Amino acid sequence: MNKGRFWALILVGVITAGCATAPPKDQNNLCNIFREYPDWYEDSLEMQQQYGTPQHVAMAIMKQESSFVHDALPPRDYLLWVIPWGRVSSAYGYAQAQDPVWGEYKDGTGNGGSRDNFDDAIMFIGWYTAGTQKQLGISKWDTYNQYLAYHEGRGGFSRGTFRSKPWLMQVARKVEQQSKVYGAQLKQCRGELEDDGGWF
Repeated sequence: MNKGRFWALILVGVITAGCATAPPKDQNNLCNIFREYPDWYEDSLEMQQQYGTPQHVAMAIMKQESSFVHDALPPRDYLLWVIPWGRVSSAYGYAQAQDPVWGEYKDGTGNGGSRDNFDDAIMFIGWYTAGTQKQLGISKWDTYNQYLAYHEGRGGFSRGTFRSKPWLMQVARKVEQQSKVYGAQLKQCRGELEDDGGWF
């Protein structure tokens, strides 16, 4: 490889890294998240309109799954507790969607998006939670049970795998509480966000 091509590749890498969206500065306030990233408000509203999953529910799930890190990965697995041996799952991106279910989403919707794009990831959460309501009868407003089904998979939820995981049920309560906080916050600033969106 000649020097010119080498430095061109380096420059592309730097530019790409610079374009990556940083996690929101205030992740505990949905209004501030949407003020920082107005497109996220529009994308999540579109998700709500298409799938019926409330914005605050989907955003609470995403916060728990990735802390809004676009290229989030699950922890490493280790061989003999010391040798890095891949990842514990194929989960990736904002929604921590695993390869098989992401493939189902793409095949079912025709969306050829990417898990590290916010708009694609929030749509995935809407699609999955809507499917959970259809298959398991769990309301899209029921953050606690929706999160358990999201984490365990619908089959795992049906088998009650979460019942042997007290830590997971505690996390689901945390997501439920975050959703309630997000919902209350969004009621206070929705008018402002709608007004801001009217300029574009």
